[in-house]
Amino acid sequence: MSVVPEQISASDLADLRSSLRGLLTSASDEEAVRAVVESETGYDEKLYDRLATELGLHSLALPTPYGEGYGMEVLSVVLGELGRFVVPGPFFSTVVLAAGALVASGDQAAMEKHLPGIAAGSTVATLAVIEPDGHWRHEGFTVTAERSGDGWSLSGTKAIVPDLLSAGVVLVAASTPEGDALFAVDTATAGVERTALRTLDITRRIGRLDLDDASGTLVGAPGTLTDLLDAVLDRATTALAAEQVGGAEACLEMAVGYAKVREQFGRRIGSFQAVKHKCADMFARIELARAAATEAARAIDGRDDAPPAGEAAAVAHSVCSEAFMFVAMETIQVHGGIGFTWEHPAHLYFRRAKADQLMFGGPATYYERLLERLGVTNETSTK
Repeated sequence: MSVVPEQISASDLADLRSSLRGLLTSASDEEAVRAVVESETGYDEKLYDRLATELGLHSLALPTPYGEGYGMEVLSVVLGELGRFVVPGPFFSTVVLAAGALVASGDQAAMEKHLPGIAAGSTVATLAVIEPDGHWRHEGFTVTAERSGDGWSLSGTKAIVPDLLSAGVVLVAASTPEGDALFAVDTATAGVERTALRTLDITRRIGRLDLDDASGTLVGAPGTLTDLLDAVLDRATTALAAEQVGGAEACLEMAVGYAKVREQFGRRIGSFQAVKHKCADMFARIELARAAATEAARAIDGRDDAPPAGEAAAVAHSVCSEAFMFVAMETIQVHGGIGFTWEHPAHLYFRRAKADQLMFGGPATYYERLLERLGVTNETSTK
């Protein structure tokens, strides 16, 4: 039986948002973001540590005794602010993907080994599911695992793994003779090769994982991976939706601010009807996305009056992905020529929006997922 997370008051949520925004305003402004994406690690390790130690963000949504026992509603506030500032770093891959998979596995030994480090910010972890065909799948993995002495040996390739090069632990979905299963692999172990990939979003690094008889530790039980990955996907797309709303809000503020000061034909461009309409359309998309993201977070947390988590997460993934992409493109349009240059911050949000849209499959994939969660099969949809 699942445990409904602790709730937090609206004033406390506002304080959390204010504290985090204050820190990121000074520590992760545009100049800082541009500097760290060019660094070896691709993120500010000192800031990452401060988020964990000073604000306790990594432990907020982890179950007790590893964390504070809050849920997705609280974590969404954090992700919204990280999205607002397009903060580079492994927070999403570690706290949402890896920690989410560990909790969903129910494996007490694995949680005791890894969650304390994740909560403290000392362990960077990620989840490896996507293989060379580019699909997020729940079964039939080409990466294989076989028993080897008292442990397991893994071989194969994971093509797209977020924050792989920063991770000390990677959770790998693999096929075994006993059923599909999840394994924890130390990235420093023999047989593990990590390759950095050049991708569109320069604020979220991606890598390819090649395993050649690499040692791994079983997490959970073989044959339970489909349900585990379903739960992780619902949680991850809901978390991503919150991040997308934050990014879209920053874009709108950027566009409105520019429209108020940029003059053309002797008038500020914000006075032109076409620009007003663009900004109004952006605002409407964001409000719809915010509602979808909020409802999905409540559903993930198991609130009594919330819809089924799978449906709400699928709706949020679709609505928020489209909204962020739309707002990011319109922001460039409002800025005109300067918005098309790499020197302007709008491109950071556009890159993030497009990469987020494709992270768990593009529009065709998430529409299909939504229909599936609503119980509409291919057979019934063609009638």
